Amino acid sequence: MFKKISLYITAIALALTMVSSAYAVTLKASHQWPGTARADGSYDPRHEMVQIIADEMKKANVDVDVRIYPAKSLYKPKEQWKPMTTGQLDMSAFPLGYAAKFHPEFDATLMPGTVKNHKHALKFNKSPMMTEIKKIINDAGVIVLSDAWLGGGFASKTKCIRNPKDVKGEVMRAAGKAFNQMLEGAGAGIQSMPSSEIYTGLQTGVLTGANTSSGSFVSYKIYEQVKCATPPGKYGLWFMYEPILMSKKSFDALNSKQQKALMKAGKKAEKYMTKQVANLDKVFEDTYKKAGVELAYMTAEDHAAWVEIAKQTSHKAFAEKVPGGAKLMEMALAVK
Repeated sequence: MFKKISLYITAIALALTMVSSAYAVTLKASHQWPGTARADGSYDPRHEMVQIIADEMKKANVDVDVRIYPAKSLYKPKEQWKPMTTGQLDMSAFPLGYAAKFHPEFDATLMPGTVKNHKHALKFNKSPMMTEIKKIINDAGVIVLSDAWLGGGFASKTKCIRNPKDVKGEVMRAAGKAFNQMLEGAGAGIQSMPSSEIYTGLQTGVLTGANTSSGSFVSYKIYEQVKCATPPGKYGLWFMYEPILMSKKSFDALNSKQQKALMKAGKKAEKYMTKQVANLDKVFEDTYKKAGVELAYMTAEDHAAWVEIAKQTSHKAFAEKVPGGAKLMEMALAVK
């Protein structure tokens, strides 16, 4: 009897060991967007990018499990950068501008009047400006797995926003210092918060309007709180770099086979997002139309008026106050 019990315990221990070692490495991936399906069965593409990497790593069979923590369930949106630099957080779908308080150069990746449309955004990935930005990322202890640029626009509870004069007296939320400076230059009041808090800000009256990505306008159901929205259209003003980032410490701890599989998975996620970004704008438009929200679009003259204010405010401040800022702005405006 004792022998049978001993064999039984040994078998259980072996089974538990096999289960625990099914994946030699578990990577924690964090982001702020919903990880649940929308009403139409789709997911926020930024969550989907991380999910693609997780799925591809399973297919690669290299003993790496990517565990996703969506909807700021592991870290608050703007608190993800430092844990990545130390290896406490392995991976994140992360708007780079959120880390500008640590590296003010990152505000160049959310600078009004530089990126004009999705095709133009792709040219930035291999531009001298992004080479410099990625060097700063790498030197901080983080690497880029997937490039992603998202377009965005405006929405308001009170009016349609096309021209700078339309934001005078509005209380706006924008992502990043550069947009805040431009909006203040146009006469708006500013309330800073992550995009995940825009809905509550509008609902409680803290905000009258907001500026964010097309994807966030849909995922956070902001259409329930606004009267009019301004999608990117032909003259987009809001473009933000939102890559998949990974802790260099975590990446270096992997073996070469695992690293190769991870970089390959990152490229697949990047290709997915490249196809999705224009569709995000269409989903933004279709969702808001269906919700009865009025849509407005900037003309070439409206866009030029915004760029002029941006040059006098955010462009100027960035060039003057950020180390190497003038050179970064020169490189950004040189991308044609």
